[in-house]
Amino acid sequence: MPVPELSGCLDRRSIMTDFVEAGKASELEEGTKRAVEVCGTRVLLIGSGGKYYAISNRCPHLGGNLSQGHLQGTVVTCPVHGSQFDITDGHVIRWLKGSRPLQAISKMLKRPKPVATYEVKIADNKILVEI
Repeated sequence: MPVPELSGCLDRRSIMTDFVEAGKASELEEGTKRAVEVCGTRVLLIGSGGKYYAISNRCPHLGGNLSQGHLQGTVVTCPVHGSQFDITDGHVIRWLKGSRPLQAISKMLKRPKPVATYEVKIADNKILVEI
């Protein structure tokens, strides 16, 4: 399914970062997530615990689509290999689902990396993401 691109992006060469509207707070219910594209970046918006979060929609392990993964509280699980990330700061909770030997081998082949996070502000019902 195509991800909607939202307007408000400036020429990325002229500025370092900017807050860009990524959606409406009233349209993102508690415990839900939605993939959007903000200035060419695929972002996953998440409503959890009365707050809003924005992380990369791409798992840093093998690029899995995190919007298709499971969300429980502040933990999102990649649907491809079960890697888990905390949406509040992106840190790795589990790099790969499986036995300890399999996890050890996986870590040797590709070191665990956090998922990218983006600062979020809410203004006039708009979810603003810093890209």
